[in-house]
Amino acid sequence: MIAPDLATATTMLREMIDESERVVPFTGAGISTESGIPDFRSPGGLWTKTQPIPFDLFIASREMRDESWRRRFAMEEYFGKARPTRGHLALASLYRAGKAPGVITQNIDNLHQSAGVPPQDVVELHGNTTFATCLDCARRYELVDVKQKFEAANGHAPDCDCGGFIKTATVSFGQSMPEEAMRRAQSWAMDCDLFIAIGSSLVVWPAASLPLQAKKSGARLIIVNREPTEFDSIADLVIRNDIGDALSPLISH
Repeated sequence: MIAPDLATATTMLREMIDESERVVPFTGAGISTESGIPDFRSPGGLWTKTQPIPFDLFIASREMRDESWRRRFAMEEYFGKARPTRGHLALASLYRAGKAPGVITQNIDNLHQSAGVPPQDVVELHGNTTFATCLDCARRYELVDVKQKFEAANGHAPDCDCGGFIKTATVSFGQSMPEEAMRRAQSWAMDCDLFIAIGSSLVVWPAASLPLQAKKSGARLIIVNREPTEFDSIADLVIRNDIGDALSPLISH
């Protein structure tokens, strides 16, 4: 059912969480917009203005690697200043209370970790933009060091000492999904009794299959999103209120 108002939504959400033993939150870009990070797919989002660079072009073209890093550093005003939202803090509270094993996220902003969920319990399906790795040897690079080399080379993307390409630790279009993260997310989805999809358009597969897997495994499904999704009809509760308003009663101090 679609919650008719915020008060009903928060009451039903709290009751369903209290009745559950294992809650799995799954988050998309909508949970982070309150922090100032723009959405990507929504009307007026970043990808309606600038198309993302596919992985094969990043590999094939030095010009595209240069452009990829130029865009990343231009986005630092958003990612660098972003702080956890009420939604992030609420999910960290669920984790501390022992209700959730962690968080599955499509986001790359590191805000669940900043809110207090340990990195090992944040399943990042699309990687993390707050650091970089070499695509060949997997060496980790901090962005401040990459930026220093980028600027010293007059806007050219630096390469690793091994000769490999350095890329933010995110999953680009056409790049393989992290197998271990996806396996873990699927395991969590099939082993919970309440799955909460928050701020996700639920259109990017295979990540969008997780709510369906949870439902088929017997879990109840809550969808918290301002816009309708394709899975609203199978959800036990749909909340279309502001995410921060809906989740903030869950925050414990």
